[in-house]
Amino acid sequence: MSERNTVLRCVHGLGLAAWFGGSLMGAVGLNGAARGGRYTADEASRIAMEGWAKWAPVNAVAIGAHLLGGAGLPAADVVRVRGRRGGAAAALVEIVLTGAALTATTYSWVLGSKLAVSTSDGAEDLDYAVNHPVDVENARSQLKVMQWTLPALTGAIVVLNALRGERRRSVQQAAGVLQTTACRVPVSRFADSRAW
Repeated sequence: MSERNTVLRCVHGLGLAAWFGGSLMGAVGLNGAARGGRYTADEASRIAMEGWAKWAPVNAVAIGAHLLGGAGLPAADVVRVRGRRGGAAAALVEIVLTGAALTATTYSWVLGSKLAVSTSDGAEDLDYAVNHPVDVENARSQLKVMQWTLPALTGAIVVLNALRGERRRSVQQAAGVLQTTACRVPVSRFADSRAW
């Protein structure tokens, strides 16, 4: 099996980067601009939801890429992860964080969809909102929490991957030094030392 899994690592890393970056930009930029004080609360919700709706397909591709790369890497790295102390635990922590980030993403989408319908002025949405009432203020406050939770979770995955990369690098460097040293020591020296 090949030691390098560059394509899988790129897909995994780029997906995570877009997931983290999009969630952070949305929480800071998009929601911040919508709440800039020029709009009513309902208008701000509609503006933010329109922006999030445009980002949703890109976010879905990013999450899918991250999961695809993440599913392929353990299969490619099973021997290395099993042989390294703490490797399995770090992989388990990443799985838990990824699951929590997926849950936060889904819950944010559900809350945002409820707010979009509740604050819409379309006839169909108004009928739906009457039949399925939503506590708008409670949904807004939950959404604020979730939209900061998501960059925190995906950011934690970025940090974990960086730590795992550093550990991998030090293990590979140590193995490379040992291999290089072993190649440079002449066999005849060992033979002579045994003769003494």
